[in-house]
Amino acid sequence: MTRRAVARVSGDVQGVGYRWFVRGLAQAAGLTGRARNLPDGRVEVVLEGDDDAVAGVLAALDGPRAPGSVTAVDVRDETARGGSAFTTE
Repeated sequence: MTRRAVARVSGDVQGVGYRWFVRGLAQAAGLTGRARNLPDGRVEVVLEGDDDAVAGVLAALDGPRAPGSVTAVDVRDETARGGSAFTTE
């Protein structure tokens, strides 16, 4: 089953390689989407693909290997849209 999840990650997550960390996880899991810095200091992560793969990457967003310091991850599901790659902005 395909899932699209949007996560907003709070903490010290900008300027520490966090988006590139997420990109590596997403690409390894075969997911599409994006990671981008938000003006308020959070990082927005959009993941789309296999439900189990999305769940695995979501679980790693605040895991011990994540760069910086994550204080919260807020996730909402959206309707899948399809995509061809994972990008960083």
